[in-house]
Amino acid sequence: METVNTLGRRKSAVARIYVTQGKGNITINKRPLDNYFPQKILQYVVKQPLLVLEKTEDYDIKVNLNGGGFKGQAEALRLAIARAMVKINPEDKPALKEKGFMTRDPRVVERKKPGQPKARKKFQFSKR
Repeated sequence: METVNTLGRRKSAVARIYVTQGKGNITINKRPLDNYFPQKILQYVVKQPLLVLEKTEDYDIKVNLNGGGFKGQAEALRLAIARAMVKINPEDKPALKEKGFMTRDPRVVERKKPGQPKARKKFQFSKR
């Protein structure tokens, strides 16, 4: 198997991944997964597509992650891994789509408007 590369995005986070046949190592920005994401829940989020397909020990994944916060980065990486699994084997798509891993979450932070303290919040109104 040659290297498969895909892209995943969430909020302002971008994950570019390179998947090769291997032993199940996930390296993010030249650091191991448990070092980059010390929280177990984020490690689980990243591995969800692999757990659904039962392929956690089949591929080595090298990741370039930038932008966003840790949650956005983890979800961007999940999308990229799901897309890579479909590129490798298109028959896996229905199982991943059913769990919602194939959909790019379009929600992003709304911009701040002038004359307001935040995007939707208004300054207190004074009649007099």
